[in-house]
Amino acid sequence: MSDKTIEMYWEIGSTNAYFALHLIKPILRKTGAKIVFHPFNLGYVFRTHNYVLMDEPAIKIANRKRDLERWATRYDLPFRIPTEFPIKTSRALRGSLAMRQFGLEVEYIDALFHEYWEQDNASIQDYAGLRPVVAALGVDPDEFETLSESDEVRQELADSTNRGLERGVFGVPSFFVGDELFWGKDRMEFIEDELMRG
Repeated sequence: MSDKTIEMYWEIGSTNAYFALHLIKPILRKTGAKIVFHPFNLGYVFRTHNYVLMDEPAIKIANRKRDLERWATRYDLPFRIPTEFPIKTSRALRGSLAMRQFGLEVEYIDALFHEYWEQDNASIQDYAGLRPVVAALGVDPDEFETLSESDEVRQELADSTNRGLERGVFGVPSFFVGDELFWGKDRMEFIEDELMRG
């Protein structure tokens, strides 16, 4: 049993987190490392720093979209640009912490990214859209919603985000191997090298 661990700070609203979630899996299999997920409320961080993603120059946004298409083709992933972007993500993020208590955090995160970035399902920003996702995983939607809205889980998301900021996380996806921080979907070789050194 490997004691190697990768920590991943993620956000459902991040295109790069979608790709990273897929690209990290071969490394987990190859190295025997385990992964620990940390939800990171990017919307909160953006608001704190007065950053508005869609205010970037149109030519940059257009290039980013084309680049994402290249990544999807390169890795044969059914990625598509959602009709509604960006979306509010705090409920979905808190939902991952609720599903952690059911032992289904990883399955929920996979399903969440599938719904939004492959099925163009923006309804996952609300509980009405999350209910079918958790029901398919065998969790009672009412219990899920109650837990996601609890003070405990709300605080847990705030703590997860703040701990990330304290550790130097400035965007997602961000990965830690020990104290080494790797940002972005294109750092997989570096992550693997760090695991092998460890």
